Amino acid sequence: MTASVDTFVFAPLATIIGVILFWFIQLLLIDSYKYLLSKIWQKHEPFCKFTNFIGVLFQTICHALGFTITRSGIQHFHITVDYGKVKPKKEKKGIFEWIANAFLVVGPFFIPALIILLCLFILLPEAFALQTGAYETFAEGLIHFGQNLHTFSVQLLGLLASIDLAHPVQFGFLFLLIFLGLGIRPSYVGKERKEKISMIYDLNNIKNLVIHKPYYIIILLLLSYIIYYISFVFNQYWYSAIFALFGMLSIISIIALLLSHAIVLLIKTTDEIPTPWSKIPYVLLFPAYILPRILFLAHPFEYAKTVSLLTMILSVLISIILLLKYKTNKFKTKTDNKPLKKVKDEATRPRKLIER
Repeated sequence: MTASVDTFVFAPLATIIGVILFWFIQLLLIDSYKYLLSKIWQKHEPFCKFTNFIGVLFQTICHALGFTITRSGIQHFHITVDYGKVKPKKEKKGIFEWIANAFLVVGPFFIPALIILLCLFILLPEAFALQTGAYETFAEGLIHFGQNLHTFSVQLLGLLASIDLAHPVQFGFLFLLIFLGLGIRPSYVGKERKEKISMIYDLNNIKNLVIHKPYYIIILLLLSYIIYYISFVFNQYWYSAIFALFGMLSIISIIALLLSHAIVLLIKTTDEIPTPWSKIPYVLLFPAYILPRILFLAHPFEYAKTVSLLTMILSVLISIILLLKYKTNKFKTKTDNKPLKKVKDEATRPRKLIER
């Protein structure tokens, strides 16, 4: 390998920028998810509070984990639907205080997804086939990062597209993914809460974390450069693998949030359909999946599970569209234009000349 300014200065930044980009996409989806939750709050307050509890739970666990790693100990652990609080046994300052705060601010974006990642090590080991060797330019770093995440994303989406809901382990994995997605970030959406928690709020917390102790960020950046140089000298993928791991966590969070969007959108859309018709899409979920599975047991083929999932999804979508069309005024935008046309014709008809 030939060293250059790009190698020593810009190349290590490639994977860092890649992680920040995916993390920002995750932030946008979190904000969108909070907005959807606010739209169904009045009719589904228990569900919204449950999702909020999951988020607060993860945030509190992350804070407790920060105190555990810094060996501060935990004296008090309290959690409710609205907030969580952790009090350490020992009040530590300096780097230990900063690490504990970092776990509180940044941890909820990655720790829940780490649980899914550990499951995937068992269910989908082929998804972790990383690019071998070190890279030496900024462009090669982006390619390495993109290829690693592409391999992981394709394998994960392939698993979800062919998941067997009749298999306890696979069904449990999907349930856990949805469960984590519903509470991927604390998001209290109750109207009585005056303070607005949004993406700007999260960014301000991260900014305050960086500004409070900026030299810790500089130390982390220097450490990243050192790991990159070691990987470069020995021609190993250690550096790119570390940041690929963070990228995978963001991919998991993004997919979990998209599933959460689909669930909340389903709830929001069926709310517009009068009862008891609004229950039909939920009732269709089971027969629309089970009947094709029974059929494909007699006539098996490679994509039987995928077709069963698609049949279920399409059945629900079609039923929602038909119910919105015939049981609501959602698609009835056209009015009877005949009277308007008649008036228009009379207005534009040339007047007869009055003979004098």
